[in-house]
Amino acid sequence: MTISRREFLSQSALGSLAFASPSALSDQVPVTKEVQKPFKLGISSYSYWHFKTPKVPLDYVIDEAARIGVEGVDLLHRQMESDDNAYLQKIKRHAFINGIDLIALSIHQSFVTPDKDELQKNIDHTIHCIELAYKMGIPCMRLNSGRWGTTKSFDDLMKNRGVEAPIPGYTEDDAFKWCIDGIQKCLAKAEECGILLALENHWGLTSTPEGLLRIKNAIPSPWLGVLLDTGNFLENPYEKLEKVAPYASFVQAKTYNGGGEWYSLDLDYKRIFDILRKASYKGYVSLEFEGKEKAETGVRKSIEMLREAMK
Repeated sequence: MTISRREFLSQSALGSLAFASPSALSDQVPVTKEVQKPFKLGISSYSYWHFKTPKVPLDYVIDEAARIGVEGVDLLHRQMESDDNAYLQKIKRHAFINGIDLIALSIHQSFVTPDKDELQKNIDHTIHCIELAYKMGIPCMRLNSGRWGTTKSFDDLMKNRGVEAPIPGYTEDDAFKWCIDGIQKCLAKAEECGILLALENHWGLTSTPEGLLRIKNAIPSPWLGVLLDTGNFLENPYEKLEKVAPYASFVQAKTYNGGGEWYSLDLDYKRIFDILRKASYKGYVSLEFEGKEKAETGVRKSIEMLREAMK
């Protein structure tokens, strides 16, 4: 069989490419800029239940998320009807058939206590919740550092802008040590189950970027991340968000339609999304609607606003 000169040259070129080094091939492929994608949006189940009314079922929140067209739901542990496996799998199945990812489990615990038995109780609770997340296929779990608890009423704590006095005889250095030790005792279970623990800038030790990062930097584990809540820095929020954004593994976005349950912030989400992009954040943004407007309308308005702001 004979081949033409053109066919010979064509086949020779293909053959040379097959044996070319990766660097040689990369020289021939045009470099394109990274595509700027909109953030994936989720909805926290807390958006429909602020602890002041009967619990709103999680399957209803999943239905609403599907109707609104977001990608995920962030579950509040205290909103769950049960920790029984049958209930967990029911919620997991309901999310799957509605095309909704279960993206985080937000729990309540506190490592700020001098009582060793109480501290162990909170460690045990955290490990239990890691196992719940694992059973539900949830990859991320929200942690709090905890707070002193010297202000018994949460309403009073909010009136005091989240500031409270230490337990007499102890200092913040004591509290940081308890918290760091407590989290470290949960990391083996987190790694075993593949659950990223995300420490939130919440009330107490993590109410400032410095406090949050003091804990994060003391625990150099890939299984401890940061949950950035846009509404928990009450003064100079953008400056503080910029400090924390480079460490963020998950973001919760507060909105306050109808006025906030405890306070309201006028947050510029275009600016916040710019901060997240500058920090190369690529994860979920989960809405935490905390307004007094009915959730059925307030959540939809908030999601529309976030979609517009991220353009």
